[in-house]
Amino acid sequence: MSALPPPAMLDITCLRHVRPWGGEPVDIAMDAGIITAVTPAGSAPIGVREFDGRGLLALPGIVNAHAHVDKSWWGLPWQSFGGEGTTEGRIRHERAEREALGIPSLERSAHVLREFVRHGTTAIRTHVDVDTGVGLRGIEAVEEAAAAYEGALDVRIVAFPQDGVLRRPGVLDSLRDAATRPSVDAIGGLDPATIDRDPVGQIDAITALAADTGVGVDIHLHDPAELGAFQIELLVDRASRLGLRDRVNIAHGFAVAQLAPSHRRDLLAAMAEVGVTMTTVAPLRLPQLPLAELDAAGVRFAFGTDGIRDLWSPYGTGDTLGIAWQYARAAGLVRDEDLLRVVRLATTAGAWAVGRDQHDLVEGARADVVLVDAENPMDALVRVPERALVVGGGRVLHVA
Repeated sequence: MSALPPPAMLDITCLRHVRPWGGEPVDIAMDAGIITAVTPAGSAPIGVREFDGRGLLALPGIVNAHAHVDKSWWGLPWQSFGGEGTTEGRIRHERAEREALGIPSLERSAHVLREFVRHGTTAIRTHVDVDTGVGLRGIEAVEEAAAAYEGALDVRIVAFPQDGVLRRPGVLDSLRDAATRPSVDAIGGLDPATIDRDPVGQIDAITALAADTGVGVDIHLHDPAELGAFQIELLVDRASRLGLRDRVNIAHGFAVAQLAPSHRRDLLAAMAEVGVTMTTVAPLRLPQLPLAELDAAGVRFAFGTDGIRDLWSPYGTGDTLGIAWQYARAAGLVRDEDLLRVVRLATTAGAWAVGRDQHDLVEGARADVVLVDAENPMDALVRVPERALVVGGGRVLHVA
């Protein structure tokens, strides 16, 4: 199958009559991919490339902080799941079947990016497999798929050792090679205790490599309770000793929600001290990360879609706002302030995952805007309406 045609993108100069965060109607002017002015509706000078927002709710572009752009079968006929239920079993199933489905490839990655954009995503932090079977082919495919957007879509890559680090000779060398590529912001790891069966060895290896190459660490950690907490404590210690402050992220981190309150409090305080962050895909079968406790401790976190329609699971649509809904519903959040906080985590407050200090509908920010037919952000979260317009870097990427 040939790759999708390049996305049709149109530069615009102004979004008229939109309501940022549900406030009063304004005009948002933009130039060279940056918001240049936010003024009362009708006050912006007439331009040649404008869009009438008709009073729709405007939100900053959605940030997908944990994706797997390289591994989906989206765009192919339905694929029946055939793997075992364990992490190890799914790894084996994926290795056996991926080449037949063109995973990784430009075609597969292009389909995933299109789905993300359709759901309002304008910035992505994606794990991309690096192992002894695919080498760096997955990274090359994702780079090519992202390049079609000419910078309008912000894609950051984590070189991810899906099949383990220490148990496969050569993987560390491949991660080092990946870390030299401009598109790669971090290197990953996977369940050091249960996959490599050497938590100290894997964590020492990936943190030392990150410190040596100047990238960050973004590790998948599914191990539960005290076993998971022990590995988080190792990561906190290495972040402090190796100068990796604000450069270590823990994906999933179910253990945090499974600890006794006093242990969790101490662990979150230690994480905050060295800027260790978290990303969650809000799994329904497990307790959710505690919003109030993470915020109180100062631990930043964000939402991601994980894999969508891949050899691990047929589920997933590519909608990070849908993941935010899932998190809020599963966590029992109902108050406006909590629902609004969840929307901010999916947008403005999640932008740390793509290296941004500012991501909002304000002058000087990158012109990433999503319009939806909703009364306010809380309404947008609980209904998850269709994205009416998606603008990335001042370019229209999707119109419903």
